[in-house]
This record gives sequence, structure tokens and C-alpha cells, in this order.
Amino acid sequence: MKNTMIVRVIFRQIRIYALISVLGIFMSCYAQKKPDNNGLKEQPNSLGGGANLPIFGANLKAEMGEYIISIFEDKKGHYWFGTNGEGVYRYIPSAMLRAGERTMTRFTDKDGLCNNQVRSIQEDKSGNIWFGTAGGISRYDGRAFTTFPGKESKVLGMNYGGEWKIEPDDLWFEEGNGSIYRYDGHSFTYLQLPNSDFDSTNLAKSGSKRPYSDALNAYSVYCILKDKKGNIWFGTQTMGVCRYSGGNSFTWFTEKGLSGPAVRGLFEDTSGNLWFGNNGYGLFRYSPLLRESKASFSNITEEQGLGNEAFFKTLKVSSKLWPGTMARVWTINEDNNGDIWIGTIDAGVWRYPSTSLRARPSTSLRDQDGKLINYTTKDGLTSNAINVIYKDKKGELWFGTDGAGVCQFNGTGFKKAEFK
Repeated sequence: MKNTMIVRVIFRQIRIYALISVLGIFMSCYAQKKPDNNGLKEQPNSLGGGANLPIFGANLKAEMGEYIISIFEDKKGHYWFGTNGEGVYRYIPSAMLRAGERTMTRFTDKDGLCNNQVRSIQEDKSGNIWFGTAGGISRYDGRAFTTFPGKESKVLGMNYGGEWKIEPDDLWFEEGNGSIYRYDGHSFTYLQLPNSDFDSTNLAKSGSKRPYSDALNAYSVYCILKDKKGNIWFGTQTMGVCRYSGGNSFTWFTEKGLSGPAVRGLFEDTSGNLWFGNNGYGLFRYSPLLRESKASFSNITEEQGLGNEAFFKTLKVSSKLWPGTMARVWTINEDNNGDIWIGTIDAGVWRYPSTSLRARPSTSLRDQDGKLINYTTKDGLTSNAINVIYKDKKGELWFGTDGAGVCQFNGTGFKKAEFK
């Protein structure tokens, strides 16, 4: 009997030791799979479950957000909508759905996105989707997000203070504090714009006004554009627009009020004209083909008397709506007819007809058949605050608003976008 009891005790101890050993092995494996947080490596955040079906975190029954600041259509025909604090939404039209996919999926920082304010969206030649956010850069390969933190994180492969250059397939990102990142497909290069000759003294002499605090970095970059010739354009906080043409070639555009308020929009039309949207002095056009003429650079808003001096009197950013003005321009695009569409943050959308564009810049927009047309909520626009205008592969225009989601233009009016 005594021997039997001893055997039972020993057996129980063996079982306990075995259980502890199993738990030890499990915890050891788990620890090995934890992401490396030492700041020296890329930080992948796997969503698992296949290329288009995340199994945790992502909201598979999401409805479109209300504050849309970026829009992009990828090579597959999927639409991405970046928001001001709600992450990014992926929309797959129902006709394109495959087994296991959802029409609308929302991704946030819980899924590996480095920040929920998604300012820009791009796609590389391999089909990866890149997101420029308020807290770094994220890449989505269809299965997982990989985050590339800011300068202080010492990312592996980051080249600080590297050489300025342009390559055909490189991607450009702005960090918002004057910092710029160029990705060449292998590594990032951290860059900063060179100082312009147009300093604060010249700004004061020019008469341009700042609706913002002087504490903000004058060289902060709000938008980036690569034109058809490969030049890179940067819209800045108070220094106007900078064009980088390769090598050590930098050209600054500061005339007619372009410097002062922030440049929020950059666009190149089918004729090669460059358009700049300024948050205070309105719409500008630069025509490289007319560079020897005074008409090569014009402030359309000033020429047409559509400015808003009342905005500057507050000396601060205002959310007040100013219908009938075209002073606070945040986004610009072109439709298939050649008309230019201008989105403002306080006065709805303006359309600049192609009939006027064929005339010289100094010709009145209201002459003959060419009329500058203003659309507001009275015309079906869901909001008079427009953050982004995007043209998809079919030529349809999408309007991302500040507080009223996404709407589209049907040829005669606007309607709220339906995602089916």
C-alpha cells in the first residue's frame, strides 16, 4: 500500500513537470515570434488569412468614413480612401469581388497601419500600396502592413542627408515638418529642401499675408507631384512651390501671393500646365511653354476678383464658409473634357471650362461660352469643404469632403457615392 502511494506521488510530479516544460516551450516560441521593437528593423504587422481576407482587426463591415483626405485606384481596380483619423478604406466594386472578399474593408492602426490619418496613397511597380500618414509610412502587400518610422527611429536602410536625385520608379513622401523621404525600391533617403532666397524679409515686402503662426516650419511640405517630364514639385507652408529637376537644380515659385499661405494642391493638366492651390490666395497657373512671356504665371483668383480678404483678417485658420470665393484651394484635377476642377475648403467646387483654357491666361473666364462655374450644396454637393478631387481610370470624378463622405458628379449635378 505504501509503495502504491509513493508511485502515485511520483506520477503526479512527473505530470506537473511535463506540463511546465510544455508551457516553457510554448512561451519560448511565442517570445521568438514577437516583433523586434529595437527600432532597427522594418516592423511587419501580419493580418493573416490570405491576401484579401484579414482575420482580425480589420473591419469587414465598414461603412465609408466622413472625413476623406486622399483617394486612389490601384492596378486591380480597387479604390482606397484615406481619412483624417479613421484609417483607410478599401472598396472593391461588387462586379470584381472574388471568393472571400468584401466590398468594403477598413484598416486602422489596430491592423498595422502606423497612423490613422492617411494623407497620401501610392502604388509601386510590384503592386504594393503605400500610405503616407501623420505618423510615418506604411506599406501593404495584400497580406500585411510594414511600417517605416520617422527619422528618430533609425530605420534599417535609411540614408539620412543623402543625395538628391530622381529615378523613374521612385516614390516620394512628405512628413509634414519639412522632411521628405524618397524610396527607390530598396531603401529610403531622408531629404530636406534647401533654403530659398525668398526669406521672411522678402515675404514682408511682397505684402503676402500668413493666416498661420510663425512657429510653423516655413518649409513644411503639404503636397508632392511628379510631372510628365520627371520633375518633382513640392508645395510648402509659406515658401511657395519648389521644383526639383535633378542634380542640384531647384527653382522656387513665390510670385503673386503664392508664398505666404500654405500650398495645398499641385496638379499637371494634359497640356503640361502646372496648377497650384493656395490656402488663401487661391488658384495659380504656370505655363512652361510661355516661360518667356509674362502670361506664363498667373493668379486666376486675383484676376477674377474671387479673393477673400476677410479670411486674413482673422489671422488664424477658420472653418467659416465663404460661398462665391475661390481663395482657399486645396485640390485640383481635370476631367475628360479638359475642364479643370478646383476644390476649396470653404466654398464648394469650381469648374474652369476648357473653352477658357484654350485662350490666353489673361482672357476673362466669363467671356463667350467659357464660364467659371461654382457648385455648392445647393447643387447636390454633400459638403462645401472639399479635401480631394480624384479622377479614376474611367474618367469619373470622386470628391472627398471634410465631414460628408464621398460624392460624385453625374454630368449635371452631384450625388453621394454608393458603394455596392
